[in-house]
Amino acid sequence: MGLSATELFLKKGWNVMMADLDEKSGRKVLKNLQEKYPNQVDFQQTNVAENESVQNLKKKTAEKFGKVNSLINNAGIFTKGALHEVDEKSWDRIMAVDVKSIYLMTKAFISDMIEQGKGTIVNTASISGLTGDYNMAAYNAAKGAVVNLVRAMALDYGKYNIRVNNVNPGPTNTPMFQANPQAVIDQFKSASPLNRLAEPEQIAKVMYFLASDDSDPITGENIPVSAGFEIYSGQPVQN
Repeated sequence: MGLSATELFLKKGWNVMMADLDEKSGRKVLKNLQEKYPNQVDFQQTNVAENESVQNLKKKTAEKFGKVNSLINNAGIFTKGALHEVDEKSWDRIMAVDVKSIYLMTKAFISDMIEQGKGTIVNTASISGLTGDYNMAAYNAAKGAVVNLVRAMALDYGKYNIRVNNVNPGPTNTPMFQANPQAVIDQFKSASPLNRLAEPEQIAKVMYFLASDDSDPITGENIPVSAGFEIYSGQPVQN
């Protein structure tokens, strides 16, 4: 999803600073993108759950591109298990990556937007923050926090003409998801009223919409992009 968003923003003429924990993969992606967009894109290896690393990202971004107009908080990890099955280390890690990262990244870059009197922030939440799931307690808790955090952020920063919204993907046809057995993929597809998964490029389009002036004056909203996975009440079919 992050790569698809990067490619779309570059295509639209934006400058993009990419950040990822995996430096080897990030450098490889950067090399490929710079062949087509030589002056528009750069990369900084970043642990978005650690303040020093985020501050290094801010410094490099300022040196390369100046002030930031839009921030996409897209980092996320998944932990499976009922509450009593999740160990403390896993619980803390998912809260750090999925929630604390938004705190650290926003705190680092919001000053640019306040100074400019304009900006947008897009967080990647999940339909798992809007609904409950079996064996996903930690993930539900983390994404549920992001679902409500966006409202507080929108309220606090609206006076600076800064808009904050969430994109809430459901199961998405990423390489990680494609690693599942075909029977599992088919089961997920059949749970959608459209009988399909969302594509990363479709998530990216909504990210771009929320980041751009096209979505003015939308703020504080959770926008599901899920092929309808979250709309079913669970009641049996009635004839």
